[in-house]
Amino acid sequence: MARISDSIEAFLKQLIKESKNQTVEIQRNELAKYFECAPSQINYVLMTRFDYTQGYYIESQRGGGGYIKIRQLLFNENENLYYLIIKEIGDSITKSQGNRLIASLEERGIISLREAKLMRAATDDAAIISPLNIRDAIRANILKNMLTALLG
Repeated sequence: MARISDSIEAFLKQLIKESKNQTVEIQRNELAKYFECAPSQINYVLMTRFDYTQGYYIESQRGGGGYIKIRQLLFNENENLYYLIIKEIGDSITKSQGNRLIASLEERGIISLREAKLMRAATDDAAIISPLNIRDAIRANILKNMLTALLG
């Protein structure tokens, strides 16, 4: 059985896909009721699976009629890949963050399934044999170099 987080993510992505302008507006509490979970679970999914590196922008309005607007960003490949290289990856990236980034690039058609597999293999902990405290920095450099090659 799929985890609740996976179900929420899939549900939201389907709503976005079906929308005319790649935007969906939802109420956090209503979504939590629908999935029979706490609103904090919705927050977790939004924070970990719908950020800029995955190609989404989230707007939040709190209060009685509050909403969350999730917009799928349209990639201008070179500009956004450059942003990913410089800002999002930075000096260090964890394995799970890297895998989410790779999955997002594949999902959007920026990289192929084969390229995604190669990137995952190259940034896996088993491939980075070094002290734990610098593994994430090495992973970031590998991802930056791979993405730079895609720009070329």
